[in-house]
Amino acid sequence: MSLSLAAYVTAVDTDGGAMVLLDERTGKYRQLNPTGALVLRLLLRGATTEDAAAALAERYPQAGARAGEDVARLVEALRGAGLLRD
Repeated sequence: MSLSLAAYVTAVDTDGGAMVLLDERTGKYRQLNPTGALVLRLLLRGATTEDAAAALAERYPQAGARAGEDVARLVEALRGAGLLRD
């Protein structure tokens, strides 16, 4: 599954590795912390959700068991907001 941002979404990296997503339809901003931004960058580069979860668990060992759930929740939230598409 290859994911991409919707055509009306602009992503901007911020200091410290975070990211801001602008929904140009609504004018609403959503901010991702550095961990969420890392996951989204991986997914947008073609990583699977499993690959992103493995990278997250490797980088943050304390997240290990829940990394897959965290990635799934992020994807679900961004899809639900109309910001991410398959």
